[in-house]
Amino acid sequence: MTATPSTMTPLETRAPSFKLRDAHGLIVSSDQFAHMPLLVIFMCNHCPYVRHVREGLLLLIKEYQKKSVAVVGINSNDAKAYPDDAPDKMLEDALKFGYSFPYLYDKTQEVAKAYHAACTPDFFLFDKDKKLFYRGQMDGSRPGNGVPVTGKDLRFALDALLAGQPLFSAQKPSLGCNIKWKPGNEPGYFSHHVT
Repeated sequence: MTATPSTMTPLETRAPSFKLRDAHGLIVSSDQFAHMPLLVIFMCNHCPYVRHVREGLLLLIKEYQKKSVAVVGINSNDAKAYPDDAPDKMLEDALKFGYSFPYLYDKTQEVAKAYHAACTPDFFLFDKDKKLFYRGQMDGSRPGNGVPVTGKDLRFALDALLAGQPLFSAQKPSLGCNIKWKPGNEPGYFSHHVT
């Protein structure tokens, strides 16, 4: 299994705006999350890295939603080539696992490009002014490496942000399946070959 790391977008980058349909077909806009911290997660249904952390991630999300952190999941995969990631399958997963956040479909892949998203899962945490505070891994757990899923790195970032602490630069990239780009649609920000 070849893994792709996060691109590690520069900290304090402003959150690109988006307007996407969720798994239920409703339009969700980034404007709905003004003046509150926002966690954007690029994810999908079929990725073993997402499946590996899903249970722990869903608990973490519910915990921080209670602390007024907004969360969205975005699936940017090519659903034609990967039908398990099509909107109807997204709805199945959202209902089956009780997603407490909008699960959005980035059909054109333009939002993934705007965020410089590279893999699933890929985490971007923005402060209430929509400046990038954290990007990288949820924790060091990967399928088969024996490290427990704790959400340690993402929790540390969320707690620091909510406590008003300054940015910290010791952030480790997430690692996962590459976003499944449509033929000819792969963005130019990769300096390495993505498989």
